[in-house]
Amino acid sequence: MLPQPPSRQPSGDNAFQAIWRNPYIRAATFLLLLYLAYLVLGSVSHIVVLAVIAYIIAYLAHPMLVWLEKRKINRAIGVLLTVILIFGLIVLASGLLVTIFNQLSDLIQRLPALTKEFLTQPWFNNLADRFPPLSSVRDQITKISQNGAAGLQQYIQPYIDTVLPYLKANSGALFGGVLSVASIVGEAFAVLIMSIYMMLDYDKLGLNFLRLFPRTWQPFVLDLSKNVGQAVGGYLKGQLIIAAFVGIFIGVALSIAGIPSAPAIGFIAGVFNVVPYLGVVIGITPALLLAASAGGVVKLIVVVVVFVVANQIEGHLLSPMVLGRTTNLHPVTVIIAILTGLTLMGITGALLAVPLAALGKLLLQEYYYPSRVYKDGP
Repeated sequence: MLPQPPSRQPSGDNAFQAIWRNPYIRAATFLLLLYLAYLVLGSVSHIVVLAVIAYIIAYLAHPMLVWLEKRKINRAIGVLLTVILIFGLIVLASGLLVTIFNQLSDLIQRLPALTKEFLTQPWFNNLADRFPPLSSVRDQITKISQNGAAGLQQYIQPYIDTVLPYLKANSGALFGGVLSVASIVGEAFAVLIMSIYMMLDYDKLGLNFLRLFPRTWQPFVLDLSKNVGQAVGGYLKGQLIIAAFVGIFIGVALSIAGIPSAPAIGFIAGVFNVVPYLGVVIGITPALLLAASAGGVVKLIVVVVVFVVANQIEGHLLSPMVLGRTTNLHPVTVIIAILTGLTLMGITGALLAVPLAALGKLLLQEYYYPSRVYKDGP
């Protein structure tokens, strides 16, 4: 009988490949890496937030920098002009912020009295007499307004009282008050420096990120990043433009109509309209209360008309024109996404809900519907 040749022991590389071919080993490894990344990000989350803010600034400024480059303006000069423009807008806005914060403070303190005055209007009492359920509704509204005002005064008023003296003392320069807080200055400076470098090397950021992935994955990652930029980035840019329009339109229209605290109401409507429809819903409540105390039924009708017109312009003109196919979501889908985001993560979830829903729809259209799994089944 011939002797058997000695069995060859698998080399280290072959042994590793044999183990790595096991799908459970790969899945466990990826889960472990994700968990480690979660721990690391959790420990440096504040730094990550600052970096994300800096990237958002660079992302929003990139189209303007490209526009300047097409007109033979060096990118470094374009970045300098962008920074000067941002500071200039902040300085110019500081004077308006004084008025807005004053009016917000006054509005919060007057909310219970305005509600009581609104509910004691003769026309409202006549309606309550004809429709008894309105009486219980009136009591509930009074209770809610009092509790809501107390909550606003407890949580918001201290911030207004802190910011307002700085704004008044530095109405020509918003940063006059902020400079007194060293930590805020340090963080603002860090964001500024990071955003400047990101604006200068914006294209290189994407290439360096792409190189982190294996070569075979890079075409897919590049295509996916374009879709993410289209869905999420396009939505953010478009919604900021829409929110600014809604705030300015409502503030100016209510000022012309003679509604008190019109700039503050416009500011509230614009800020909250970063979440679709939320600005109009939140802004109309104080506007109606102020209109009832200022001019009765006529001004109430004017306020309703202003907000309805703003809502219609947003829904039928601005959103299709500015957002286009970036989202193209049905209003019911938007509302469900916002409510889901509010339930899961509060206001942060509401802010993220619509762009994530838009991204999900785009991923379905680009990857799932054309796939063999969708066409032929699993």
